[in-house]
Amino acid sequence: MTSPIPSIGFSTCDLCDSLKADTSGSIRWLPGSLYRSYGGFDRFAGPIATVRCLEDNSRVKAAVESFGAGRVLVVDGGGSLRRALLGGNLAASAAKNGWAGVLIHGAVRDLAELKAAPVGIFALGHVPMPTDRRAQGVEDVPVQIEGQWLRPGEWIYADEDGVVITPGPAHPAH
Repeated sequence: MTSPIPSIGFSTCDLCDSLKADTSGSIRWLPGSLYRSYGGFDRFAGPIATVRCLEDNSRVKAAVESFGAGRVLVVDGGGSLRRALLGGNLAASAAKNGWAGVLIHGAVRDLAELKAAPVGIFALGHVPMPTDRRAQGVEDVPVQIEGQWLRPGEWIYADEDGVVITPGPAHPAH
């Protein structure tokens, strides 16, 4: 896999400026207002790996405990804010195992521990309640978030301005 983009090496606004003429539909974005930054890095980028689960973080745990290779784990938690899909222990595992970031379309917990982890973490919100692990969910499948498809192997760029998805690594002008 390609190594991750350094956390200060891009801006989603610059990326969109350089790609605005692309009318192919391959460039997609999610508004920055959807997600809050919870991790030690406020921006991150890399190839996408996916998990789809609802209030069961068994597959999230398995993913972050595996070698991340600079990827970004995109978790489609159905937008649920009833159970946290990522907490301090799993954030520490993601950082230790080389994940560039985690985007949770759902909730997280252990906010102080998340902020201390050297990994990017975006989520819709937070809640103290953990999940029950029932070995449910699927991984490495296309997920649809806010009407946009995110597929394993595509690239994701996330910062305070939003989230941009591209078919491969992009090189925005600075």
